[in-house]
Amino acid sequence: MAAKLRKGDKVVVLTGKDKGKTGEIVSVDPKAGRAIVDGVNVAIRHVKQSQTNQGGRQQKALPLDLSNLAIVDANGKATRVGFREEDGKKVRFAKTTGDAL
Repeated sequence: MAAKLRKGDKVVVLTGKDKGKTGEIVSVDPKAGRAIVDGVNVAIRHVKQSQTNQGGRQQKALPLDLSNLAIVDANGKATRVGFREEDGKKVRFAKTTGDAL
């Protein structure tokens, strides 16, 4: 099945402690159904100093479930993703506006 959410998509968080926050997808794990969104679901990790790394408290974005994310359309609102054919190619489109993504 084609991916509804892909790397580089602008998304909004629907549920959880970061509800309403927006960000860009950094990476997607389709097998686990999870994605890492820049600046969302951030945890602090205590990292030991090494020769190349400063160490200390570092922020790390943790994965979110894909079901808790919705793509942002041209109006800035959350929308669902549909698929249609345009010129013989399968294209994703926003259900709210009908615009191709």
